[in-house]
Amino acid sequence: MTKQFASVADLEEKKASFTQLSDHAWGYTAEGDPNTGVVITDEGVLIVDALATPVMARRLIDEIRKVTDKPIKYLVLSHYHAVRVLGASAYGPEGCQEIIASQGTYDLIVERGAQDMQSEYERFPRLFQNFESVPGLTWPTLVFKEEMTLFMGGVEIRIMHPGAGHTKGDTIVWLPAEKVLFSGDLVECEAACYTGDAHLAEWPATLDRLRALAPEKLVPGRGPALMSPREVAAGLDYTQDFVTTLFRCAQEAVAADMTLKQAMAHTRKVMDPKFGHVFIYEHCLPFDVTRAVDEAKGIAHPRIWTAERDKEMWHGLQAD
Repeated sequence: MTKQFASVADLEEKKASFTQLSDHAWGYTAEGDPNTGVVITDEGVLIVDALATPVMARRLIDEIRKVTDKPIKYLVLSHYHAVRVLGASAYGPEGCQEIIASQGTYDLIVERGAQDMQSEYERFPRLFQNFESVPGLTWPTLVFKEEMTLFMGGVEIRIMHPGAGHTKGDTIVWLPAEKVLFSGDLVECEAACYTGDAHLAEWPATLDRLRALAPEKLVPGRGPALMSPREVAAGLDYTQDFVTTLFRCAQEAVAADMTLKQAMAHTRKVMDPKFGHVFIYEHCLPFDVTRAVDEAKGIAHPRIWTAERDKEMWHGLQAD
């Protein structure tokens, strides 16, 4: 394995698709790169996740303008990771009224937003096109604790923190009348789950809360939009299998008093045959195993990733 981050060599541009899911819901997906959700009504537009830079966000705005000239009123952050939030400034000129986030997401921005911005950029530079256009951290203007509801153009939009999983502040957007769910990185499809800031023991119960909504269509954090109840169930099952398998391997490694490098080898024996072919697997796995071992050792609150810590971990796992 290379001593560079796996994703540094990932230079292939992905084709974005803007797909209508229901009367008011759209998905902006990009072949395994981060997805974005869009709700378009007669009154205005709500966006779920801002994309990584203002330049990238403007491409989404161009797609929206092919459908509607209504103002972009709301931006919802599904969680705090830089690749999801740093494009927010592009929506300001569009008249965005509120940037909405959960209390958990706000707390994480305060605690580690600056460190995360730099570490994510250095890990995966292709996802931050024109990084110099980012004016700084994205700060919510409206923070909620458990749940809030908007009515926009007569469409009910429920914004909920269903529990911890991918991060402690995960937020979903649910259109109950249309049975469409925007899950953020709580659910993935055909892509590895990044768990560097996760709460792995809690994640399955959070997924069960998503199942209980009985969504018929779902836009995951990465991968294609799930367009039927059967596809939605498969996406939820896939995500649960990934995170529970990872955590079980880490628990076994800790019980056997393995080093981190030994834990990585142990996890690969189980994970590679099942998941080694999916998007960003090689990029995610070192961070995933590191966090899973921490949690298995009783470190409940994920340690902060910095650019320096990233490199130390990456090189250490690949040393001879």
